[in-house]
Amino acid sequence: MTTRLLFWLCLAGLGVGGGAWLADAPRATALAWLITTALASVPALWWVVDGLRQRRLGTDAIAVLALLGTAAVQEYLAGAIVAVMLTGGRLLEQRAEGRARRDLSALLSRVPKVAHRLEHGKIVTVDASEIRPGDLLLVRSGEVVPVDGRIEDSQQYAPRDRRTDDDGAAWPSAGSRVGAGQHGDARSRSSNAVAALLDESAVTGEPLPVEHGAGDSVPSGVVNAGEPFPMRATTDAETSTYAGIVRLAREAHAHSAPLVRMADRYAALFLPLTLLLAGAAWLVANDPVRAVAVLVVATPCPLILAAPIAFTSGLSRSARRGVIIKGGGALERLARARVLLFDKTGTVTAGRPRLNRVVTGREPGTEEEVLRLAASLDQVSAHVLATPIVRAAERAGLRLALPTSVTETPGQGMRGNVDGRAVAVGKATWVSSGTPPAWVDEVRRRAVATGSLTVFVGVDGHVAGVLLLDDPLRPEAPRTFRLLRRAGITRTVMITGDRQVVADAIADVVGADEVHAEQSPDDKVAVVRRESDRAATVMVGDGINDAPALASAGVGVALGARGATASSEAADIVITVDRLERLAETLAIARRSRTIATQSVLAGMGMSLAAMLVAAAGMLPPTAGALLQEGIDVAVILNALRALGPGLGGGAPRLRGDVAELVRRLDHEHQHLWPGIRRLPRIATAVAGTSAPLPPELLDEIEDFARTLTAHEHDDERLLYPEVAKALGGADPTGTMSRAHAEITSLLRRIRDLTTHLRSDAADIASRQELSQVLLELHAILKLHFVQEEEAFHSLAEET
Repeated sequence: MTTRLLFWLCLAGLGVGGGAWLADAPRATALAWLITTALASVPALWWVVDGLRQRRLGTDAIAVLALLGTAAVQEYLAGAIVAVMLTGGRLLEQRAEGRARRDLSALLSRVPKVAHRLEHGKIVTVDASEIRPGDLLLVRSGEVVPVDGRIEDSQQYAPRDRRTDDDGAAWPSAGSRVGAGQHGDARSRSSNAVAALLDESAVTGEPLPVEHGAGDSVPSGVVNAGEPFPMRATTDAETSTYAGIVRLAREAHAHSAPLVRMADRYAALFLPLTLLLAGAAWLVANDPVRAVAVLVVATPCPLILAAPIAFTSGLSRSARRGVIIKGGGALERLARARVLLFDKTGTVTAGRPRLNRVVTGREPGTEEEVLRLAASLDQVSAHVLATPIVRAAERAGLRLALPTSVTETPGQGMRGNVDGRAVAVGKATWVSSGTPPAWVDEVRRRAVATGSLTVFVGVDGHVAGVLLLDDPLRPEAPRTFRLLRRAGITRTVMITGDRQVVADAIADVVGADEVHAEQSPDDKVAVVRRESDRAATVMVGDGINDAPALASAGVGVALGARGATASSEAADIVITVDRLERLAETLAIARRSRTIATQSVLAGMGMSLAAMLVAAAGMLPPTAGALLQEGIDVAVILNALRALGPGLGGGAPRLRGDVAELVRRLDHEHQHLWPGIRRLPRIATAVAGTSAPLPPELLDEIEDFARTLTAHEHDDERLLYPEVAKALGGADPTGTMSRAHAEITSLLRRIRDLTTHLRSDAADIASRQELSQVLLELHAILKLHFVQEEEAFHSLAEET
């Protein structure tokens, strides 16, 4: 019998008894209410027995005593009311846990069911469990690698006289573009020609696809991001890397401690007090009815109802913010968390490559042309790095041309003609016919230090520039971590598979207390367990490699907007929107829900205790006590429902409607202004570094940037800041940022004066030196100011 059905039967029994009482049928009335009491007593007894088996004597024991006591002293109406109250509370509690976490179905469903094996020159689809070490497999585009293996030469194993397998999937030829090759030097894992391009983010946490050559080992669970490639199996499905991750997640789930309900913790104190008071009332008055009356008003509906309703309200509020929490237990554990563990890639960083800078060895102004030529060629590329390069050129408003005579060599790069010029994009040795210039070494050193990818651009046989790509920090990440600290997180620990130097740089920005870099999935689990032994923990991640750690922590939180399904299934909480700051909101909701639940429980227990004393004195019969207890329940429920609201603080301030659209427009302008900001130091060097007359086009560029920036800052100050101030509240919440606007405006005015003067007197060395200095000052303040705006204000805009 389900709890829902039991509740409705008890409610119907109470109603039938009431109808019989109105019809003046006392026997039918008593029978209906007695049956109702019996209906609730049987499962209640089972709940008590089940709790004792788990070494827990909770709230249900008082309810069982009240039910049996009302039947024994023939207070049938009181028994029926208690029955409805008990089953209703149990139903609410189950509904609060209605989104309880599922098992590892996502991890298991992602395990490849089939594989494609080469047999006698043909490709045959077989069950993945049939794969044995030594089998030759074809991994198609977009497929998950089924077992660990070693990449083979595609030419050697191409099926004879065939270009497709039985299902029509193309086998790559030796000259085909296998994943387009990795343009940059920094991430290349093999000196051989590239045979495969793999998205390893789910297993290793690496944000960018990695190229592999023939002979390289490949773990199961990674995704083929390029064209099909042949692979020699080195394990079977049971002993593969991915199967190991599944086992780790299962083991982590097995180590998770069961939730002790808040109600049961309070019942440990309330139950003995109730029994003592009921026994004393019986002994003193020699009247068992008094004892039953005490038990009836002691029936712990504040305990049964308050916590589930408060946490269910918290679940509902979180869901409206795009956060799915798998049960009230997860919300309660989150409220107690003190240590935050988090992955880097895709969690505090965007998890997607972004063009960060264009470096050239020539005069300023050539960066845009280098980017335009590279993006024009990359328009026809399917390489994963082509998209951010083309996107950056489009944001800069560059006119892209259609390339001709395009050729591509896997593992090296591509060449073609753009506007009559020979353009090459790829490795340094590929784009240049001679020895790369000396400045390239400095660029490489800088790329290694910052964890950036290098994509070299050659024009007419010479290295013209280098495109640096990185995985940027989420703009809202520092603010989110400050909010988490304010909400009660006392320690933050980064756990990542990325390199130490890259992890340290990100950790410094978000303020992590400790960093564990170059961690495998089992390493992450070990760190989580060590931290969990010290305090309540919450782990945040987004990849399959994070799934075991998510399951090991007190609370696992998955960023599910772009993360792996496996991490979402292993986690207790899934943030379905691509906003890290929802983690801080959810923690605040959890804390508030737990506070309201505690308040409701304590208030309800206090009122029940007062009623128990009155009943023990013989002034409150069982039926009246049951009705009074219902009144206490209503008060408790109304208080618990406050968790649905944002509270006095109103939660995180939000900008909506037209104002949010304005924020997004100004944020879009930021993206267009950033390239110009990054060019300012080089322009400053060019202005001061030569005695030759300044080119008019250089002054034009400076003035154009100044005009665009002036218009943007004006819109910020006049349109955006007043609305942000309303949302934030306080006396002058945007005052500091407005002061920065005033300083920027002053610098821009000085720049306009200097450029105007230099047009008439280009030989004025002092003015050129001053202009150079002002440009450097503007660069420094803009870099800080833009980051502050994006972190503090732009994250307030609601998604459409």
